[in-house]
Amino acid sequence: MIPNKRVTVVLTLAASAALAASTLPAQVTVPSDSAIRAVLQNRIDSKRAVGIIAATIQTKIFTAGGSGVPGIALDGNTVFEIGSITKVFTASLLADMLARGEVKLDDPVAKYLPKSVRVPSRGGKQITLLDLATQTSGLPRLPSNLNPKDQTNPYADYTVDQLYAFLSGYELTRDIGAQYEYSNLGVGLLGHALALRAGKSYEDLLTERILRPLGMNDTRITLGPSMKSRLAPGHSASGAVVANWDLPTLAGAGALRSTANDLLNFLAANLDSTSTPLGRVLAMTHFARRDVNDGQMRIGLNWHILNAFGHPIVWHNGGTGGYRSFIGFDDPKKRGVVVLSDQVVAPDDIGFHLLDERAPLTPATAAKVRTEIGVDPAVLETYVGVYQLAPNFDIAVTREAASLYVQATGQPKVQVFAESPTEFFLKEVDAQITFEKDSAGKVTRLILHQGGMDLPGVRK
Repeated sequence: MIPNKRVTVVLTLAASAALAASTLPAQVTVPSDSAIRAVLQNRIDSKRAVGIIAATIQTKIFTAGGSGVPGIALDGNTVFEIGSITKVFTASLLADMLARGEVKLDDPVAKYLPKSVRVPSRGGKQITLLDLATQTSGLPRLPSNLNPKDQTNPYADYTVDQLYAFLSGYELTRDIGAQYEYSNLGVGLLGHALALRAGKSYEDLLTERILRPLGMNDTRITLGPSMKSRLAPGHSASGAVVANWDLPTLAGAGALRSTANDLLNFLAANLDSTSTPLGRVLAMTHFARRDVNDGQMRIGLNWHILNAFGHPIVWHNGGTGGYRSFIGFDDPKKRGVVVLSDQVVAPDDIGFHLLDERAPLTPATAAKVRTEIGVDPAVLETYVGVYQLAPNFDIAVTREAASLYVQATGQPKVQVFAESPTEFFLKEVDAQITFEKDSAGKVTRLILHQGGMDLPGVRK
């Protein structure tokens, strides 16, 4: 229910804070091959993945489960959607264009957009390429005019004209550079601007500058016949096959598909800045440039840098409608790991654990059996409204006859089911909603329960 990328980052920040507060042994160790296999098999046995792959920089590939489709095996060449890991490729493209003198970090993004587009500014300051690449632009997570016709592929019909219309009409709610706020919109805009600067599509530019030089022939947006034949279907949290996502306008935020072997090539180049000119370019993206809203995290050019273990881990994760992914590395120790899952249960804990086994694994929790009851439509009507959980994140509640639906900002509308007159649950994901009333009996807020968090939303 919470937008997948926002949730993944929030949960990781909470985990990192807990780790930083604990007393950890000084020795950094990594799990054995047999331990890695056991971890992956546990994800399958606990139904937290249909299929999962972990790959280490030593080019060891570990798999468990399957794709869910006969004939599509899980191995280093299986294709997955990698979602927001695309963002570090956008950062790599930015670094390459910086090295060539084609752009500068302090360039306003407006410089590369049509003059008819009014990019929002504040306090006399304009949004720069650096602001977009460090998630500090002040732009919201998603544009408010993202209203997909197909809720299972929510970005597919979002157009460049809609992007320009949103930018031209949006007023920033905070100063540029003042605060980290994860924004798919911001990095999608960055990728779009770089493509305009080069006069090519985002995919063609990325292929020419980054993917082809690194031998990443199975990392693309557009699937050719070979990649399509090796694509593992994505699955919901319940294990149902779901649609793939397309992001034509905001491609730089999450449109790539890739394989474990290709991502190992990318890790190797990031870990060896002296190997090729491109390796030196990639190293530019790892430098911490701004703080994240957490004492143990900073951000480079789209890469997050976690220091909860006494040594930096550079990482990013990704998620689309049916996939979750993680990529991370420890530069001083030359360790790197990729984790790809074809189900929407985040494998971040596995990624961190494979880099430093002191990082705890998330235990499986038994799913509570929930019993659906009927609720009078007149009672359901009292819940209809919009509830704000964050400055740019609302949940809209609507009623259709005797059924209640919720829709989070930028997410599909889904039905919720009552287990009491005020408590409702989702069947697609492990999330629940409780409605609360004031002393006069008026519904004033809801509480979203998901991922161990209770997030209140005030009724607008």
